[in-house]
Amino acid sequence: MSKTPAIDHDAIRELAKLLDETGLSEIEIQRDGVSIRVARNLNASGARAAEASIGPAPVALAAPSPVSIEPMRHPGLVASPMVGTAYLGPTPGARPFVDVGTQVKTGETLMIIEAMKTMNQIPAPRSGTVTQILVEDGQPVEYGEPLMIVE
Repeated sequence: MSKTPAIDHDAIRELAKLLDETGLSEIEIQRDGVSIRVARNLNASGARAAEASIGPAPVALAAPSPVSIEPMRHPGLVASPMVGTAYLGPTPGARPFVDVGTQVKTGETLMIIEAMKTMNQIPAPRSGTVTQILVEDGQPVEYGEPLMIVE
């Protein structure tokens, strides 16, 4: 029977403070077989939220800003199919593929996720209107993370 290590809240706070001081978006340390990862994401409202995790279970340090619709329960959710970096346009500084209010057709490119130096186009799973963009350009994303809502 394996015992889950205790959460070292002081270490998480120190890492979060280090993120603020250095301007980094993510930091991870491993010590005695325990991994602690602290990442900062920009949510749809532009407010900063910090996320910390030890092993596979995430522990939120700051509550995200309320969103009008719970993205994970929305039927028009477009979730990330992989871990990588989300880019809203084809090149840095270029116009984004879509904006809020853009009409899209099934298969049309919504964004790109870079994973292992490969640019992966994320297609619209359905036709509709982009009502929310839940990530920022250049933001790291996790598998299953909400990217957009297409209604």
